[in-house]
Amino acid sequence: MTSTEPLAQLSAVGVAIWLDDLSRDRLHTGNLKSMIENKHVVGVTTNPSIFQTAISKSSLYDDHIRAAAETGEDAHGAVRRFTTDDVRNAADLFTAVAEQSGNGDGRVSIEVDPRLAHDTDATISQAQDLWTEIGRPNIYVKIPATTLSLPAITAASPSRPYEAGGARHDRAVSVLRLRRVGQWRTCARTSRKADNRW
Repeated sequence: MTSTEPLAQLSAVGVAIWLDDLSRDRLHTGNLKSMIENKHVVGVTTNPSIFQTAISKSSLYDDHIRAAAETGEDAHGAVRRFTTDDVRNAADLFTAVAEQSGNGDGRVSIEVDPRLAHDTDATISQAQDLWTEIGRPNIYVKIPATTLSLPAITAASPSRPYEAGGARHDRAVSVLRLRRVGQWRTCARTSRKADNRW
């Protein structure tokens, strides 16, 4: 029995296997492509910690970091460029999966800066900017499920980030918060129906 057989069995019964990791090394070595083709991986989730580890442990970012320093690009701008590039390239690998699943799978996530979690307007703005900047229909933007970010789920949902890719809530850490997230998502669905956005 090979190591991929259990994954094949899970996939056969409808389990969507997602990888909670992304790095330029996975992209450049063909590791992610191999996992899609041979281990039934149908999506990738990312977060700032995953990217911090990827950038700090790989030499593949070094030339880009030096170039950013030489041009005076600030660290936040450089990291944003690295992460959006990686998500875009990963999303391209999942294009066929997305098409075959009717966009149910084949997605890659990127998260709104958690430091904006208590600023509704800034969260909405960055979600929309990330969607536009990456420019792929099979990504989704994760929005932290803080009290002030909940309206962002509704506000972003009828717009471009939700129509094709998705504005997803992240880290609902209590039953009460989970219920509130559900209420906001219901409002978003109602808004989409009213605007004929299904």
